[in-house]
Amino acid sequence: MSQVDLKRVRRPAEVAVVAGIVWLAGISPVPGVYLEPDPARRLTMLRKGQRSWIVGQHVAAAGTAAMPAAFARLALALPAGRARTLVAAATAALAAGAPLFVSQLALRASDLERFAARRLPGWPFLSYAWLHVLALGSLSGALASLPDREKEAAAVALATLGSGAVLAKTGDIPPFVFYVAEQIAAAGFLRGNPPRHPHEPSLPE
Repeated sequence: MSQVDLKRVRRPAEVAVVAGIVWLAGISPVPGVYLEPDPARRLTMLRKGQRSWIVGQHVAAAGTAAMPAAFARLALALPAGRARTLVAAATAALAAGAPLFVSQLALRASDLERFAARRLPGWPFLSYAWLHVLALGSLSGALASLPDREKEAAAVALATLGSGAVLAKTGDIPPFVFYVAEQIAAAGFLRGNPPRHPHEPSLPE
């Protein structure tokens, strides 16, 4: 198994964690709007908190865009091998999905009536969500290929299976699940490597 150079991965992994925090901070500045079943009440809630709602959508868009950029840098910081390949695959999925969700956030900010009535096109979010499921699966595999990351790999794998099952059954899922799981994955890369066995050969410089 490859050893991770913590000095190289620390910054991009920390950026990924922060990107998740930024996304979570921006996604719901109007409490309860996603759970409110009545379109008229949703619209009233959105109009009442319109300024914070619009700002929140821009903040969430920044977090959406920052996440694939952080994992791209993380992939480059890893040694050549399975982990780097899988993180690169996750990055590709996240980068493909980000514009789809950013476009949805733009519509949410500019057309409160359509969002409140749930008349925004559904395919961009569905595509974005499935791309996140693929990304989580790749990140789980990357962690599993590294020493002493079994717990993080298992947690991300459970998130992959759970979110995929919910998405397949309902066609919808709270996207915060993806960002929390990606934060767990990024934090996994920040952990130190296990002590090397005295007789284990050192990696070449």
